[in-house]
Amino acid sequence: MDLIVNFTPTGMIPTKAMTPHVPVSVQEIVEDVHRAVEIGITMVHLHARDEATGEPTYRAEVYEKIIAAIRSFAGDLIICVSTSGRNFKDLTQRGEVLRLDGNVKPDMGSLTLSSLNFNKVASINAPDTILSLATRMKDRGIVPELEAFDAGMINYAHYLQKKRAISPPFYFNLLLGNVACAQADLLHTGIMIRDLPADSYWSLAGIGDYQLPVNSVAIAMGGGVRVGLEDNIYYDRERSKLAGNADLLRRVHLIAEANERPLMTSAKLRRLLHLEPGNGRYGRADSKPEARNPDES
Repeated sequence: MDLIVNFTPTGMIPTKAMTPHVPVSVQEIVEDVHRAVEIGITMVHLHARDEATGEPTYRAEVYEKIIAAIRSFAGDLIICVSTSGRNFKDLTQRGEVLRLDGNVKPDMGSLTLSSLNFNKVASINAPDTILSLATRMKDRGIVPELEAFDAGMINYAHYLQKKRAISPPFYFNLLLGNVACAQADLLHTGIMIRDLPADSYWSLAGIGDYQLPVNSVAIAMGGGVRVGLEDNIYYDRERSKLAGNADLLRRVHLIAEANERPLMTSAKLRRLLHLEPGNGRYGRADSKPEARNPDES
């Protein structure tokens, strides 16, 4: 299987005070994605930041600017937007970006499959919120990027499938190494992969110091990788060197080359996930997306 490279340039946590390399403004995020496309990625997982404060934002108009700019140079790149509950609890806020349509319609939207604790904050994902977001994505023809931090979350994906809120083929990010969730070891990893629904594609992410070893394991095992400053801002385990997104991507490519894993193109993953071909057509190919209501923004 070719290597899925899921690029996560920004996230909600890194700030300019933590690292000057994190892209925060629309222009910075777009430039990092442009550089990543040149290095080689399959898809991008986007978080938006408020242009005045640099703080995370759910506002669709900011995502719209980022997506429009990316699609001006990478018309078939798979774009996933965040509906995270880490900073925003309100369902209307979290689902606002899913209303975007036309050339700025996201192909995918993140869907965390349960509540969880990070080091200092909680990400609240109540069952009714998860179901509502999944239903909105299904109605809009947006494929969920299923985020699982432990094996129980994968079981919840089976539940959502039984409820017909999600349908195959599936794409999972398995995130390992968070303090309150599955740890970055082979036993946790193997159990989570074993429990995935049929017709699933998956990538592994390592939190913080675990990004490099988890990416390495994923490449060796035949899975995909999630990589970028969202999950880790350092190049080395000693934390003596701050990384740029390009540094992390180039290293993944070196490991993939050593393992004889060619990059999966966006076009190929689009076919595998039943997505439209891009270049003006986005989202799930077998859906009938609804028109965006401008009064809802």
